[in-house]
Amino acid sequence: MIALSLAEIAEVVGGQTHDIPDPSVHVTGPVVRDSREVEPGSLFVAFVGERVDGHDYAEAVVAAGAVAVLGSRPVGVPAIVVADVQKALGALARHVVRRLGATLVALTGSAGKTSTKDLIAQVLQSKAPTVFTPGSLNNEIGLPLTALSATEETKFLVLEMGARGIGHIRYLADLTPPRIGLVLNVGTAHIGEFGGREQIAQAKGELVESLPEDGAAILNADDPLVRAMASRTKAKVLLFGESGEADVRAENVRLTDSGQPSFMLHTPSGCSDVTMRLYGEHHVSNALAVAAVAHELGMSAEEIATALSEAGSLSRWRMEVTERPDGVTIVNDAYNANPESMRAALRALAAMGGASRAKGGRTWAVLGKMAELGDEALAEHDAVGRLAVRLNVSKLVAVGGREASWLQLGAYNEGSWGEESVHVSDAQAAVDLLRSELRPGDVVLVKASRSVGLESIAEALLAGGAQGEVDAR
Repeated sequence: MIALSLAEIAEVVGGQTHDIPDPSVHVTGPVVRDSREVEPGSLFVAFVGERVDGHDYAEAVVAAGAVAVLGSRPVGVPAIVVADVQKALGALARHVVRRLGATLVALTGSAGKTSTKDLIAQVLQSKAPTVFTPGSLNNEIGLPLTALSATEETKFLVLEMGARGIGHIRYLADLTPPRIGLVLNVGTAHIGEFGGREQIAQAKGELVESLPEDGAAILNADDPLVRAMASRTKAKVLLFGESGEADVRAENVRLTDSGQPSFMLHTPSGCSDVTMRLYGEHHVSNALAVAAVAHELGMSAEEIATALSEAGSLSRWRMEVTERPDGVTIVNDAYNANPESMRAALRALAAMGGASRAKGGRTWAVLGKMAELGDEALAEHDAVGRLAVRLNVSKLVAVGGREASWLQLGAYNEGSWGEESVHVSDAQAAVDLLRSELRPGDVVLVKASRSVGLESIAEALLAGGAQGEVDAR
């Protein structure tokens, strides 16, 4: 964070100082909410959760070097006390962002946010110092903490914005006003909470409504609900996608034998070839979105293509590809799942399996529940199961309860002999089955909503042999 005195911070957040002998002392380290992340010069933000009260760690964090605690009550060590810690954190982030000279890029969408955010960060880092959201910390706590990690040297601040209702993105954009706003897509993630895709579009479009006249809205030309957001902004609009009307588009798209996309990138400043290190054709759309942002920030087509070709995955459990010594490939994409990301992952698996089939290998889709689909849950799980068969995935292993049974039933009804799928009760049963069946050349995709915890399957398979058991979830 940029250096601020405790007196300045107290004024910004409207707090009272307690047990602070010298209010002129500056916070020079990171602002953190996890006591394990405290460094000398930190400000520790004490939240009261269902299981843990951050105030209980006050003495320990100060002993570890924290300058003070931002909390809701005095704690016997230097503290700034406020009525609402979350609002105070947001106010501090808003103040710091306004003092920074950085260009703020914000993005949202139903699928692909984190992978695209990681790509943007890597491309922009090739140009200038860049700070970006770690993982998926895209809510009213994670976003301001990320913004506060920027320093005077930061030129680009890239923030992922999530939403679970109308008004959420408007709130986040007010804390950290972006100059560039990117909307990837409007899908069915969280449709059970929103009530429909139109409501999701309403929420996502709050990002472009927040942009200034000298800003830029980067919109997906291939998604009608996103493209329609052009009417909701006073900023310049730049379109990306496969449409001939897109300002940034790809031609000659193909997948390598290992499933990595290659294409000719077209931007208003020129064309250049891209071959990505990531897996799956769905990353082409993500890459075009990134290229549109980078073009708006002055990068040439050649610079963008080079950076995209060198970029990798920064966040765990997102198409994380590992080949075991015995030749079995594990694709851990278990961080989260919705119908759009499930379909993209299955297509990537099918592409990766092309080379393995020539050597006798098979493709395995180990899938679990997609959460928060409301009334669409049965139809969406059934459709994913059917797609696995249509893509010629060798075997679907559906893991878990009711939703997993719907996956398996969809595959069973779509298949010819009923041998294309199996339903198992839990992660341990899936691991036992796979350990007995896998052979060199096989490719295994593991994917489900975060709450299911299927990453334990991937980790157990990578551990090899019959060692240990997976975590029960």
